[in-house]
Amino acid sequence: MTSSTRQSRPALLVLVRHGESARNVAKKRNRFFLDDESRRPVKGIPDWKIPLTDAGRLQAEKTGAALRQRYGVFDYVYHSGYRRTVDTAEGILTAYTDEERARMRVRPNPFIRERDAGYTYDMTTAEAEAAFPWLQEYWDTFGTWFARPPGGESLAEVASRVYTFLNMLFRDRGGSRVLVVTHGGTLRCFRFLLERWTFDDVTRELETYRTPNCCVTTYRFDERSRRLQLDRLNDVFVDYDTSTLEEVPQHGGTD
Repeated sequence: MTSSTRQSRPALLVLVRHGESARNVAKKRNRFFLDDESRRPVKGIPDWKIPLTDAGRLQAEKTGAALRQRYGVFDYVYHSGYRRTVDTAEGILTAYTDEERARMRVRPNPFIRERDAGYTYDMTTAEAEAAFPWLQEYWDTFGTWFARPPGGESLAEVASRVYTFLNMLFRDRGGSRVLVVTHGGTLRCFRFLLERWTFDDVTRELETYRTPNCCVTTYRFDERSRRLQLDRLNDVFVDYDTSTLEEVPQHGGTD
């Protein structure tokens, strides 16, 4: 096969949100922490060090068993380098034999990390409203896709990082079977780019689309269009606590 006809996309791309994290439990779908008591278990822990809960580790293992049965062995496994994605990837891989794991190359990639939450990361609702009284009006004006949390990133900026990551996949991983373990907001950015959403599309999706812990979204290469096409959306192979379902990421909240 010549370079001009070589497949320029992965054959399979499977995206998985990490398992339930300690911050998921502490925030309980709120934009900020309700009070100092709810924040105490995770206060001062940087986002990249936030661990999975016991439930999150079990979710990862169950998801791994389902992925192995449905998709078999992957060529590459990518995670964001954040502890919760590292541990989720490791939990998924426990479903595979040692021989199968030896065939899969595991790689961290910072371009698929969570959005930077900025200064409101560890704030309670009262603290955020006092420090940034203009934030709600600003957010209402620019919307969840474009608004940038104070000191942090907009989802539009995260999409620029994901674009770079996808270009690497398209350049170097043509024909490969790729698993990506990432974050809820970052998953939206993958969908924005792969499904070619407009700004109206992404605004609507942000109002309705939810990403449960360890949910699985799958794309397959389509020969006719020469693109990755959505195959399955939001498969969930585990039971989860609905109180930790990700909400629309507002004001810099992370998952």
